Amino acid sequence: MEVITEIIGNAHSPEWHEKLHEADVEAVYLDQWTAQKSRFLAKGDHGNEYPVALKRHSQIVDGDIIYYNPEEKRAAVLRLQLSPVLVIDLEGVASRNPDDIIRISVELGHAIGNQHWPAVVKGTQVYVPLTVDEKVMLSVMETHHIEGITFEFKQGLEVIPFLAPHEMRRLFGGAGQESHEHHHHH
Repeated sequence: MEVITEIIGNAHSPEWHEKLHEADVEAVYLDQWTAQKSRFLAKGDHGNEYPVALKRHSQIVDGDIIYYNPEEKRAAVLRLQLSPVLVIDLEGVASRNPDDIIRISVELGHAIGNQHWPAVVKGTQVYVPLTVDEKVMLSVMETHHIEGITFEFKQGLEVIPFLAPHEMRRLFGGAGQESHEHHHHH
């Protein structure tokens, strides 16, 4: 069994569209824990196993092609299964006076931190992975009713383009993996 050491393309790119259309494409589904790793053994939906050992800090994206053989007319494509993300938008707060900005930011930090929810801040966006039922997360946000912010759930794949690899690991690395969960209090 040959070890896969590089991504050879992406199914979403135009140059691969026709090649894959003529091939038997095996989907290799990765959960969010595996998707942030560079070394793993995955099984495709046709039953084939794919040992993967990419360069460290490689970032896998949905549609990455790990196997293609034009003679066999066969390909294997990675499909990511990521949980939704709560996206909190602070754009409405950014133009306020400094005292309001600090107060609202601390209120939001308290609401999120009190739940032990990990978060990534990018500009005026705060990304929080789904760690409990959506209804519970919405209830917490509505209960705190923090003025000037808006929030919505987006699919994990929608926010990936905005994240660096270490931020992806923070949002998706351990969610849903009870055996890998750790709680640290400093």
